[in-house]
Amino acid sequence: MGIVEDAVAALQAGYLVVLPTDTVYGLCASAHNVAAVGRIDELKKRPSQAIALVAASTEALIDCIPELRAGWQGLLEELLPGAYTLVLPNPKRRLPRLSPGREETIGVRVPDLPRPAREVLELFGAVAASSANHHYEPDPRSIEDVPEEMRAAVAVVIDAGELPGVPSTVIDLTGAEPRVLREGAGDPGPVLAAFG
Repeated sequence: MGIVEDAVAALQAGYLVVLPTDTVYGLCASAHNVAAVGRIDELKKRPSQAIALVAASTEALIDCIPELRAGWQGLLEELLPGAYTLVLPNPKRRLPRLSPGREETIGVRVPDLPRPAREVLELFGAVAASSANHHYEPDPRSIEDVPEEMRAAVAVVIDAGELPGVPSTVIDLTGAEPRVLREGAGDPGPVLAAFG
């Protein structure tokens, strides 16, 4: 098997993998495996926090959160792929472990992925993903920036060379007005304009 197939098999078995995105290296687990998602916070050495649902396409996101089809699909297809994490309503509280304390919402992301990572997600489906760094430490732009103990603890690491190193822009779309929660790699203008 190649590294893509190894990563897919690892995710299916409940292990974590490190994948490149369009921004930083991500620590990834099956979004449907609560224990595996919990390992993300453990390896990052932080309390339980919101973790994004990351997919290769908007359709794969909708497979996980079917309620997004009504009212959100057009916007997602217009804005994504892109360097955004969009916090959207999650009325059925699906995958609640991804949004502790705010289970009625979920952060979703469709990055412009490097080829091997895109192939992993196309074969596996959506994953839970957070930056592959310790809490409050610099975002990993290269595999060498991923803490050594984290690299040792995951099943597969896919190296795509140096990445931009700036995390996604996080925008909360669940209120009356969009709120930029974190300014990052994505220009918030197109998202805000869609609600103007």
